Amino acid sequence: MVIPDYSTTAVLFLAFVIVQRLSELFIAKRNTARLLERGAVEHGASHYPVMVALHTFWILALVVFGFDQAVSLAWLGLFAILQGFRVWILTSLGGRWTTRVIVLNEPLVLTGPFRWFRHPNYMLVVAEIIVTPMVLGLIWVAVLFTALNAAMLMWRIRIEERALSPLRIS
Repeated sequence: MVIPDYSTTAVLFLAFVIVQRLSELFIAKRNTARLLERGAVEHGASHYPVMVALHTFWILALVVFGFDQAVSLAWLGLFAILQGFRVWILTSLGGRWTTRVIVLNEPLVLTGPFRWFRHPNYMLVVAEIIVTPMVLGLIWVAVLFTALNAAMLMWRIRIEERALSPLRIS
């Protein structure tokens, strides 16, 4: 089922996604500065501009090709569920959540979804890169950026695992 007045709904959906991502960048920047002040260290900074470019082009593809598309209620519902998962991840990490690989020499967070999953935020991002374009029926955006994101995550997770390995309890 799709929402009849799709252009307005699509624009509102896209505006939500953009505002959400910009808000996250603000939170991440603030948290990064605070973590660095506490002696945390950034790892693998060279991958970060590539990741930012990937996500920027993903959002641009959504806006350029999705602003006038019908909105699928089923995919929108799944998107809403993912936002609950996002809030759970962000509240579990608190001030340690950032978009960079910043490691603080303190015990790892093992509460919330981190109790069961090693990288729940990456699971969320994988799901969102698929689900968000599907809300607008943009299958090719979901497929293309899922493949590009998989390559990015292989690079990033390797960096993060190396950086966190001294803090992991065997």
